This record gives sequence, C-alpha cells and structure tokens, in this order.
Amino acid sequence: MKVIVAKSSGFCPGVRNAINMAEKTLAKEKNVHSLGEIIHNKDVVQKLADAGLKITEKVEKIKAGTVIIRSHGATAEQIKKMEKKGLQIIDATCVLVKRVQKIAKLLHSEGYQVAIIGDKGHPEVQAVLGSAPDIMVIGSKADVAKLSKHKKLGIICQTTQSPEHFAQMLAEIAQTEFVELKVINTLCKEAIKRQSCAVQLCKKVDIMFILGGLHSANTMKLAELCKKYNKKTFHLQNWKELDKTILFGNNVAGITAGASTPQWIIDDFVENLRRFKTK
Repeated sequence: MKVIVAKSSGFCPGVRNAINMAEKTLAKEKNVHSLGEIIHNKDVVQKLADAGLKITEKVEKIKAGTVIIRSHGATAEQIKKMEKKGLQIIDATCVLVKRVQKIAKLLHSEGYQVAIIGDKGHPEVQAVLGSAPDIMVIGSKADVAKLSKHKKLGIICQTTQSPEHFAQMLAEIAQTEFVELKVINTLCKEAIKRQSCAVQLCKKVDIMFILGGLHSANTMKLAELCKKYNKKTFHLQNWKELDKTILFGNNVAGITAGASTPQWIIDDFVENLRRFKTK
C-alpha cells in the first residue's frame, strides 16, 4: 500500500520538552510523581511509568519527593499546596499554556470578564481557570448566552482548538451585549500547522489515519477535521489497534499524528502499512 505522511505531525516542542524533563528527573531522583498524565499518550505514559514515574491526580496523595507539572500546567492553588508540603517541583508546563495563564490573569486585573473558548474538562483549561477568579468557559453556542451583559469581555482560547471553532465562537460572542470586547489569539501555531497539513492530505488519499491518544485534545481535533473531508478517517493509538479489514479496497493511505505521539509509533505504523497487501 502506498503511504503518505503529513509534513507536520508528531511531537511538538512543548511535549518533547516535558518528556525530556521527565526522563532527566527520573535518572536523578527516585521518588518522582507526575500530577496527572504528563502527556496524553498511553505508550509514552507507560514507558515513563516503567522508568519509575508515579501518576497522581491529587496533590494531597503525594507525601514527599519530586513532582513534575505536566505539559498542560497546574493551577496556582495546586502549586501552593506542593510548596507548602515542601515538594520539589519540576515545571514542564508548555510555554504557550503558561502564556494563556498569564494573559487570563492580566485581563482579569484590567477589569475584563475573562472567557476561554475550549473544553472545560481539559487539564489545560482547568489550569487556566485556576489562574484568575471567575473565568468562564465557552465550549459551545449554549455557553455564550451565559456571558454577562454590558461588561468588558476578554476572550482567549485553549491552545489546541481549531481556528474554525475559535472563529465560530467569536462570531457568536460578537452578537451578545457588551461594552468592550478584547480578543487575544492564544492558539498554538504548531497545532494549526498540523491541522492544515492533515486536512490537505486527507483530501488526496483513499483512507486517513490519525495516530495518538484517544483523550488527546489536539489529536481528536485532527480526527474531527479530517472526517469532514474524508469519511474513511480513523483515530488509533498504534498499529495493534487497527482492524486490517478496513484496508482492503484502498490504494493510498494518509497518516498524521497528534502532538503527543512519539515518532516510533508513526514509523511502526507506516512500516506495517507499506508491507500490507490490499489485493
């Protein structure tokens, strides 16, 4: 089978940095915790767990040792709790996520009602919510109606959202009653580049594969976008999950991967796919 890999796919700088920091810390320290999964990829998480990384969702459960703040960040309250416990903190927060947190705090200090366009349950958004009081989350059109009328609105966005969704929500917000509207583009350029390359590729191939964690926001967004243009789009974590029967009748396959997907997962998938005979 002919296989084409998207020009932009796989690890982004923020994820690569978080993994490097985790590996270096594990090489030096024994009692190392991660506040939640360091990135949304089960293969990478398992590899780090095998090296000794303990995943803990709550600060309260960590008694001593070193804590790595994952690429999605942590709330100010969580960091205070860690400092109070005397834990050693290794901050692997993506610099772009930190930027969103700083902007949210600044907008609040300037008197804006801060609203972030994104998924309320995502750890990045949760970390941003903890950076300033009364931040609202706009996940859909229904949430726009909750924005306070006649207020100064400061709008930011979860880094992994698509420009299309950001624009759609801004169009809805623009129709509400407000005194002033300030919008700051906090989208990740790496995520946008991956989305653009994925959409271009999926239009040219018979079947499209999106590789990455099933709970990874940026990977799910890639799958969502590609499905609009190619119905035969499949989101998988690795080659083992593939139902080989879906390959028959297709000659050209496209592959892209989320920002948390390691290169060896991509390479393994490509190699196996190229060897597969569809006729």
